[in-house]
Amino acid sequence: MHWNTVLITAVALFAIITARYFAIAGFFYWALWKRAGNLLRARKLTDIVPPAKLVRSEMRWSVVASAIYAVPGAIVLEAWKNGGTAIYMDIGEYGWPWYFASVPAYLFIHDTYFYWTHRMMHHPKIFPVMHKVHHESRQPTPWAGFSFHPTESMLGAVILPILVFIIPIHVSAILFILVLMTIVSVTNHSGYEILPDSWLRGIVGRNWISAAHHNLHHQTYTCNYALYFRFWDKIMGTDRLETEYEFLRVPADGLVAAGRNSGSTR
Repeated sequence: MHWNTVLITAVALFAIITARYFAIAGFFYWALWKRAGNLLRARKLTDIVPPAKLVRSEMRWSVVASAIYAVPGAIVLEAWKNGGTAIYMDIGEYGWPWYFASVPAYLFIHDTYFYWTHRMMHHPKIFPVMHKVHHESRQPTPWAGFSFHPTESMLGAVILPILVFIIPIHVSAILFILVLMTIVSVTNHSGYEILPDSWLRGIVGRNWISAAHHNLHHQTYTCNYALYFRFWDKIMGTDRLETEYEFLRVPADGLVAAGRNSGSTR
């Protein structure tokens, strides 16, 4: 592996990652904060309005994070080109069952890593160094999805590159995970809940993390540490959601009345 080639690849990936992030975060910021959530029929979660200075800070830290993410990505890409990873092109090599199973397997491992490193970063001696930047967004916007101190970005950047050297995955599956990771990071920090109330009360909301779940973490710091699933939060007793929102506490037969009282049509 030639490190000059890695550097060139890293620069190209930085441009791609940044463009992808700005496209996704920019869309949700416009659709939610500039259009008051009306375009996506989304529910605003707090009355806090982040100042413009904070939004600009979120964007700057996100650019730094994108640069950091590009480096291990470039190493993986160059290693793959030389046959040094577990990324494969032929679905027949491992079959369709593994193709579909590999995505949740990767997501669960990533989620496990994220949960425990996230809790570690909330240790009083580590928080000011690694995680304080992210929590400057008391009420995050979509731009907070990648708004991390460089040390936190480096910690988060290594897990997927490590996995592709160990666990076989089709190239399209890893690309899907990378895009999904960006969408989840952006929407979980959006400050608006884009999922319908019925979804939050159903199997999706009971297991999958959305903005309503993660927004509580930014409000309290003491709950909801995971990235994709509520599994580890529930196991470790750090999960909070249904009891924290009035619109989730009402019974199913009270949905119409609740919607009328809150002015929501969701």
